[in-house]
Amino acid sequence: MPATGSRPAHQRHLAWWLAVFTGYAVIVAVVTQGPSRTWGLWAAAGYALAALAAWRQRGSALPLLTGAYGAVAAPVVWLADRWQPGSEPAVVARAAVLLVHHGSPYLPSAQLLSAQSYNPYLPAMSVFGFPSLAGLPGDLGSPASWMAAVSLVLVTAAIAIGLPGPGGRTVLRYAAVAVVTPVLAFPIALGETDPPEIALMCLALACASRSAAGAAPRTGPWPGDVTSRWITWNGLAALAIGTACAMKAIAWPALPVLAAMIAAREGPRAAARFAGTAAATAVVLTAAFAPALLAQPGAFADNIIAYPLGLTPHLTPAASPLPGHLLASTGPGRLAALILLAAAAAGVTASLGLRPPRNARAAAVRLALALAILFTLAPNARFGYFAYPAALAGWAALTAAPVRTDGRPASDSGCPSQPAPGCGHGGEGPS
Repeated sequence: MPATGSRPAHQRHLAWWLAVFTGYAVIVAVVTQGPSRTWGLWAAAGYALAALAAWRQRGSALPLLTGAYGAVAAPVVWLADRWQPGSEPAVVARAAVLLVHHGSPYLPSAQLLSAQSYNPYLPAMSVFGFPSLAGLPGDLGSPASWMAAVSLVLVTAAIAIGLPGPGGRTVLRYAAVAVVTPVLAFPIALGETDPPEIALMCLALACASRSAAGAAPRTGPWPGDVTSRWITWNGLAALAIGTACAMKAIAWPALPVLAAMIAAREGPRAAARFAGTAAATAVVLTAAFAPALLAQPGAFADNIIAYPLGLTPHLTPAASPLPGHLLASTGPGRLAALILLAAAAAGVTASLGLRPPRNARAAAVRLALALAILFTLAPNARFGYFAYPAALAGWAALTAAPVRTDGRPASDSGCPSQPAPGCGHGGEGPS
């Protein structure tokens, strides 16, 4: 075995991070029950073996494959046919059935008889239930399998677009690292709806990072510049975030953050085009996946607004002991929690006008901070939601010091390391 001192630094870092993930999985296995505990048991073993492999091996392929098997593949297969009626894959599958037969993925208000009757997702999320509805058996038709597959593709695309310079193997390695982390491995294994949303947010940030005025050409696995007069990187970012906004309400805070970044960097007209394209995408997809929605506004409000805020007779199980939930649980505290949440949202919005982010990394950090505040103060939230700010922070760290193939640092503003006159640097975060 080579001496520790001769082992590459990134290999040592990978081993230590896998050891940290092992500890996290052990905690999950000890303090939780049901599917979460199942994941913790599988993941703890997988991470531990992966950490050992990373410490003893020079390459990263074996450790990452071992971690992916233990933290993702094995628990996904184990849990594939064990979804409970109120689990997220079951809700998505039922939404697809309702959409095809009734034109809306939501039960009417009169039929919302238990917490399992609600569908807190926006209409486009129903697309992941179509394979099962089409008759694909077992894992092939499971919404969880399709959410996982789409997330993997989107994460890989986000890394390929957002990181200048690395070759195809590096992109795949970064994508594997992202998926092996508990931030994605845990929700993917449990069939949760968060990974596609996280991946779309990162993809939007990656596309936005490519659209800086005067950006230098970037080399890498992405096949050239796909933009044209009608298709721009900002437009692709708008399509990505608009799609996310049509799937879950949790993605909507990303729209003003990205719009503020584009306004600060390229002007208000570019920001207006971006926001308009994103909003139009969300509206079109919502109409396409819920054509009968206008005839059932009450059902939409009950499922999408009242249920997540805890304003329905049947409370959501997403109620971790966070400050907002603890406040809402104390008599008239629910109104106070909602007022506090609204004030926090107003404060975040004001910060975008006073000090907007000027590059995609700064936007990722700002969005992570905003979501962490909103989750902390929400009347009904769960600890799992913090996967969003954690993933966004990880994205910002991953793109903090990109290097082109010529070895020189590159910024997502398109400026060289020694800016020429007129190449704007400023705002928060590295540029």
